[in-house]
Amino acid sequence: MSRKHFTLYSYATGPNGWKVTYLLNELGLDYETKFLNTKEEYKSPEYLKLNPNGRLPTLVDHKNNDYTVWESAAILLYLVDKYDTKKKHTVTKDKDKYHIYQWLFFQMSGQGPYFGQGFWFTYLHSEKIPSAQLQYQNEARRILSVLESVLSKQEWLVAGKVTIADIAFVLWNNIINVLLGADVSFEKEFPATFKWHSKLIEIPGVKAGIAEKAFL
Repeated sequence: MSRKHFTLYSYATGPNGWKVTYLLNELGLDYETKFLNTKEEYKSPEYLKLNPNGRLPTLVDHKNNDYTVWESAAILLYLVDKYDTKKKHTVTKDKDKYHIYQWLFFQMSGQGPYFGQGFWFTYLHSEKIPSAQLQYQNEARRILSVLESVLSKQEWLVAGKVTIADIAFVLWNNIINVLLGADVSFEKEFPATFKWHSKLIEIPGVKAGIAEKAFL
């Protein structure tokens, strides 16, 4: 059997690799996912040769001399720059390009860390620290409020269409009730953001990735 175009190294329960899965699906690109779900796997000497940070995801492009990219936002940018020839999920104008960067960096520096720490202190930390839980839940609400302030005025984050900027937010927003509590209404508190997210999870490549994750 011939080798796939890409190998994606990912983490089954982590958020960042799924961003890449969604985009690979949307662009119709051929790939194999290798899930590294233990520290021994993603800190192994073999994997550290690909990603010296020892984190996930990492993408290897076998049709580009095994070109390797790590950090999820960098991977998304690589894929649209090189393979989104129809500009389905990227843009052509500089003013829009830098807005894509802006939202990707906001997701990576804001949503990802704050939602991630909120999840850690709520479910994984050995000691329950209510003040830490509240801190990160409040930060999560702040991030959602920023999105709400923009999405209440426009349908998508950049250029009036779905781009990688939108797709990057899907996974964490998909588990808002896990983070903030079952009694929180995403739709009532952040109606424009909820509407945006509801459309994103129905995009075929995103929907396929969500279904795949559910079966792991």
